[in-house]
Amino acid sequence: MTVIESPDQLPEIYGPVSVVARDKAIDHLDRHARAFIALSPFLILGSAEAGGPADVSPKGDAPGFVAVLDGKTLAIPDRLGNNRTDSIRNILANPHVALIFLVPGRTECLRVAGRARIETDPALLADLAVHGKTPRSAIVVAVDEVFLHCGKAVIRAKLWHPEAQVGKDALPSLGAMLADQIAGIDPDATEAAIEDGYRKRLY
Repeated sequence: MTVIESPDQLPEIYGPVSVVARDKAIDHLDRHARAFIALSPFLILGSAEAGGPADVSPKGDAPGFVAVLDGKTLAIPDRLGNNRTDSIRNILANPHVALIFLVPGRTECLRVAGRARIETDPALLADLAVHGKTPRSAIVVAVDEVFLHCGKAVIRAKLWHPEAQVGKDALPSLGAMLADQIAGIDPDATEAAIEDGYRKRLY
């Protein structure tokens, strides 16, 4: 097995970078980035501990749930979840984060990188409220880099194609899978608790 050990090996393997790919990154949220974020109901947040282990976390809500505060700042509401607070703990140790925004039906995505902080300012959280319920905190990102990413990965995945959707019977229920991984929990009771959370604890 041959392992790539240096960036110097990459041009020989991957070839040259196009001018568009090389120069497309900007340092602010322009009108196109703002429009993309306004239409996006889903993003993936990448973060890492100070010394190493990395984490990715999905964030989703109605389109435009991420607030663009200005050309260099955005705010992500941290809605109810599992209380592991993995991303928040990472940000407190290492502020560098990366985001990928997706828009259903659009193959391209938007990538944003920057430095995050955790805010609990009541006025900000009130602006991010849904159904009268405020998030417990917001992840505020000072933007360093923004660029649009081509749609090849989404096209290959057929992500938005109806025929590519997987039926519920393709995998066991989440409760059943967790019961196989966690000794002593009841799959039916766990699945019932999960479904109850979906109905009552989205916000």
